[in-house]
Amino acid sequence: MYPRDTIAALSTPSGEGGIGLIRLSGSRALEIARKIFTPRRVSAPLETHRLILGDLHDPRSGLVLDEVLLTYMQAPRTYTREDVVEINCHSGPLVLKKILELLVHEGSRLAEPGEFTLRAFLNGRLDLTRAEGVIDLIQAKSDQALNQATRLLKGELHEKIKAQQEVLLSLLAQLEAAIDFPEEEVEIIEPGSWIRELTEEALDPLDKLIQAYEEGRPYREGVSLVIVGKPNVGKSSLLNRLLREERALVTPVPGTTRDTIEETLLLRGIPFRIIDTAGLHSSADEVEQAGMARTRRKIEEAQLLLFMIDRSTPLDERDRRLYDEIKDRPHWLLLNKTDLPAAVEEGELAAVFPRTLSLALSARTGAGLDRLKNQVGEWFLRDHPRETVPALVPNLRQKIILEKVWAALEEAREEMEKRVSPEFVALFLQQALDELGNLIGKTTPDDVLEQIFSRFCIGK
Repeated sequence: MYPRDTIAALSTPSGEGGIGLIRLSGSRALEIARKIFTPRRVSAPLETHRLILGDLHDPRSGLVLDEVLLTYMQAPRTYTREDVVEINCHSGPLVLKKILELLVHEGSRLAEPGEFTLRAFLNGRLDLTRAEGVIDLIQAKSDQALNQATRLLKGELHEKIKAQQEVLLSLLAQLEAAIDFPEEEVEIIEPGSWIRELTEEALDPLDKLIQAYEEGRPYREGVSLVIVGKPNVGKSSLLNRLLREERALVTPVPGTTRDTIEETLLLRGIPFRIIDTAGLHSSADEVEQAGMARTRRKIEEAQLLLFMIDRSTPLDERDRRLYDEIKDRPHWLLLNKTDLPAAVEEGELAAVFPRTLSLALSARTGAGLDRLKNQVGEWFLRDHPRETVPALVPNLRQKIILEKVWAALEEAREEMEKRVSPEFVALFLQQALDELGNLIGKTTPDDVLEQIFSRFCIGK
């Protein structure tokens, strides 16, 4: 990416709609705007941070492309701290394409994913934790995830990291003094006090942040519910019923689903990732085999398996073999097709599937679906009460770095307890400080930055 270029991108979803927003950022943004925009009031200047009505035209042909509202925002009071122009136009695939082509012809280039936020980071408007809060905010699937992302964006994690840095710099200064004046008769560092400050002001707060990741993860990433069963028991029909849309193809032909289908469903305000899978059975078809291999991977990753059988047909060897595969994983038994006469007795179910919670339902009519959804929500909240969800939760990259910081500080504490030379203790403290710099973006390698910002959509 080349920060001196002027970049352009569509910042709203492409396609037909009421309004489309196209954004320009860079040193030539105002110059380009003046060439292609004519205010309705001819004498109206492009004043900063004012919305102006006018026409967008192609200087080559004089053709008016659209009636737009244009805003010029002068640096540094912008998202990127560069000159920014935003064009509110009508949202249609052709008009959006024509405007972007015009902007490129007049001297801008199309932005890379996340490049606007990357420039905000490079220009000092956001640290890396706040920049990551932006993508978390966009991708939030629950109220809790939205709250956690908002706190990252507001800089709460950044403030905690700054406080950690100040503590470690103070402790490092004490070590440096002991290193510089080794002959002093008065002991410069009192090890017990130094260790206590390290533990209470650094290690303990870090440990709470690391634990918060696991506690808040389900609200950010969703809880994995995998529907499993032999072919044609109604797995795809259940997915469609839960989502209230025809997401999966349903036919009377066994084996219609050959791959996993995943969608998110909110229950009790919690995002659940509902995963429909290929039916497990013997097959010589390579495509079906690949689908079943993926099913088995999803089974291993699932937090809860919804094992479905067809109650209107007798149990067979395929049901029993599949149960043997999943019985050691957290699972419930779903007795589907209750709208048809039952062909399986309660006693047989209890004998074949001992100590398994069973729920009767009909994916075709929807009977029993409300009970299933309530039970799923209650199951999760039993182990994850809402009042225990931490407000500030690091993401995976941040959590891994915090673990490295904690490990370095634990080494420093152990070395201080052994009364080793302060130089060795100082090495571990400096390592922890370097990692904290990596966390907020002060020392983050370029390839890591590229990986982070590539997760963003184009135009953000």
